[in-house]
Amino acid sequence: MIPSQDMAKHSQAEARQQAIEIQELAAPASRLPSALRFWRGWRRQVVIPYLFLLPFLLLFSFFLLVPLLYALWTSFFVERLIGGMTFVGWQNYQEVLRDGNFWEGVRNVLLLLFTQVPLMLGLSLLLALLLDSQIVRLKTIFRLGYFLPYAIPSVIGALLWGYLYSAHIGPFAQLAELLHWPPPPFLSAAGLLPSIANILTWQWTGYNMVILYAALQAIPPELYDAARVDGASGWEIARRIKIPLIAPALVLTVVFSIIGTLQLFNEPQIMTAIVPNLIQDHYTPNLYAYNLAFTNQQYNYAAAVSFVLGAVVFVFSYVFMLVTYRRGQR
Repeated sequence: MIPSQDMAKHSQAEARQQAIEIQELAAPASRLPSALRFWRGWRRQVVIPYLFLLPFLLLFSFFLLVPLLYALWTSFFVERLIGGMTFVGWQNYQEVLRDGNFWEGVRNVLLLLFTQVPLMLGLSLLLALLLDSQIVRLKTIFRLGYFLPYAIPSVIGALLWGYLYSAHIGPFAQLAELLHWPPPPFLSAAGLLPSIANILTWQWTGYNMVILYAALQAIPPELYDAARVDGASGWEIARRIKIPLIAPALVLTVVFSIIGTLQLFNEPQIMTAIVPNLIQDHYTPNLYAYNLAFTNQQYNYAAAVSFVLGAVVFVFSYVFMLVTYRRGQR
């Protein structure tokens, strides 16, 4: 009997010890020491989220931040035949600010920004409102058709429109020849910029339309029903309900358009092979930086041009967002 009593006491002691350990593990956070509670909360709110973000942060740093910092570093140097690579500080940036070729390219993209972008976004808004209305059937087909040009690579699109614009083999020129008319001056000095604007409008209208159409789909339909009960027409619903409620999406499309237009490259680069006498190496700032780096081997100056262009893009985007924010606060 004595050994069995000892075994029973030993089992009860083990059970009590296990119960104590379980209670300690399951103890509420309020009973834990403050340092341990702080560590658990910091680990849950800071360490674990950044562990999930770590792969992206590594790739982002390696493929974007490191090249940017390297380009910024090289922009402060100049390579000379005698002396090799020499640190010149802000000299390259001062030369860019006095460079007429750079500002001529900026002028070309600003002309596109103030003429083509309003037309493109107005067309995108109109198409989105039509697709969101009750008067259009087969919306999926139309939506896919409008978006399809965006799915075509910009290089292919520029080649396609280069063929259509051709004064020798293009269908418009052949049609004009049948009618004994002169060929349309798509690729003349006066018609080149509108022709490029047409390519950009064709390619990006559907993309912006999808953004605006998605914003329209998020508006509660009860607002439309209430407006119809009050006697509002379709145009009044669009003007007083739909457009004001999708204003943030409109701002987003404008910012995207500002950035994309000021960084225009593919279309003028492809069209250079078709009309080399009209598109110079500085037709757009991006094209200018590319030719400086990979044709003239002026990598340091090209880096300075790229950073000044980035500053121009930042200023225009920031000013637009500041103006729209202040108007929204009124």
